[in-house]
Amino acid sequence: MALTQRLEFRQSQALVMTPQLMQAIKLLQLSNLDLAAYVEEELERNPLLERAAEDDGPSAPEEPVAADGNAGPAEADGDWMAENLEISRGALEEQLGTRLDNVFPEEGGAAGARADDASAAYSEWASVRSGGREDGEYNLEAFVSAESTLAEHLAEQLALAVSDPGRRMIGQHLIDLVDEAGYISGDLAAVAEKLGAPMAEIEAVLAILQTFEPSGVCARNLTECLAIQLRELDRCDPAMQALLANLDLLAKRDLAQLRKLCGVGDEDLLDMIGEIKRLNPKPGLAFGSVTVQPIVPDVFVRPGPDGGFIVELNSDTLPKVLLNQSYHAQVSKSAATSTDKSYLAECLQSATWLIRALDQRARTILKVATEIVKQQDGFFVHGVQHLRPLNLKTVADAISMHESTVSRVTANKYIATNRGIFELKYFFTSAIPSAVGGEAHSAEAVRHRIKTLIDAEQHDSILSDDTIVERLRESGIDIARRTVAKYREAMRIPSSVQRRRDKQADTVAR
Repeated sequence: MALTQRLEFRQSQALVMTPQLMQAIKLLQLSNLDLAAYVEEELERNPLLERAAEDDGPSAPEEPVAADGNAGPAEADGDWMAENLEISRGALEEQLGTRLDNVFPEEGGAAGARADDASAAYSEWASVRSGGREDGEYNLEAFVSAESTLAEHLAEQLALAVSDPGRRMIGQHLIDLVDEAGYISGDLAAVAEKLGAPMAEIEAVLAILQTFEPSGVCARNLTECLAIQLRELDRCDPAMQALLANLDLLAKRDLAQLRKLCGVGDEDLLDMIGEIKRLNPKPGLAFGSVTVQPIVPDVFVRPGPDGGFIVELNSDTLPKVLLNQSYHAQVSKSAATSTDKSYLAECLQSATWLIRALDQRARTILKVATEIVKQQDGFFVHGVQHLRPLNLKTVADAISMHESTVSRVTANKYIATNRGIFELKYFFTSAIPSAVGGEAHSAEAVRHRIKTLIDAEQHDSILSDDTIVERLRESGIDIARRTVAKYREAMRIPSSVQRRRDKQADTVAR
């Protein structure tokens, strides 16, 4: 068969991911914080973009209105001292209700000088009271002192306790390895190798650090942390040491084995356990803990007047950007070279697509959230026990979108409801079949029923996983025992044996 060359024309359809489409998909799956950071980068890069002006209301507060409709004086509970920082002598006399000559009876310039000093001192005092602001409003940040971190607290003690430069360097390196809870997270052998110091020297410096405040800091594990605190209380006797060496048995509430290992009676063992409970397992959390960033919902849901629900976007999480047409027209006139014109055209196209993508993102989030509320209306009315099984395909078919689009929309998005703030993905749960052939049950609703059953059990009637399966089947839920065990472990609920030990230990302690 001879090989020949020829030209052919073929027509086919294919999905092409344009840069604009890729940008829209990227914005769709970003959280509100990531989206704000992305828009900030675009505002710095693109000169044609600008922030939309926020309408914060009137620039100056309105005068209070009295009962007769006329403008009245300031409210009685206002602080007149903070209203006027630059106060003159006459204004001060008016505010005090007397002449400064009566307060400072000296004759001549001394009285005036004293009055001026009093006026200046008051102005300075009022400035301090207002947080240093010239408009007389309080600046609360001016009253907040810097929070001392655990590392700074330990470094201050190290400077006083250790004078040797070599040991001080070792101590500072160990302090850098202390985590938020106050534990040494690194390996001492690696520290000795890195610093070129003998292991005995590292351990000696560590022993000094473990005497610092807060008590129990710079420990390598929980046992050592508790032992440090007990030694300072002079309670680390052999029986207590045996208890610390078997904290796993204490976690399991195996009191019989602990009595045998510690060689004490029931009353002494309970006293020892009480002392352990009064200790601080994480002493470092008292210093400079990481600030938890609260969740800002993307969507609000509230009951409507007709018995339904109203879904609306949180406008505070939506970046507000505009295309500056006037600036584009102005700079276009001065663009002489093709490079400048190409750059302006690229900026114009990029700004236009960004604004369009942000608008499309907001519309898509609202559309998906509205459909989720429609599908899970039972949850908003009655609670988690009425959560229905739901998947991405159901929502995608209802709003005529692809499943991948719904998946991106629900990622890192939160909805504020009358029952709390939830991630949108929370409402997508797998289905548990019904034992009587009816409607399937949501996996999240089943987990809630398991937790409710366990919370209601008594110390003399602990429910095993098999018993929970029987109770659920009586209520129409067909579930396997291993599924119950998986849900229970996911909720960090111990086994029936461990729960029975905990109940018995609590009964003995009481």
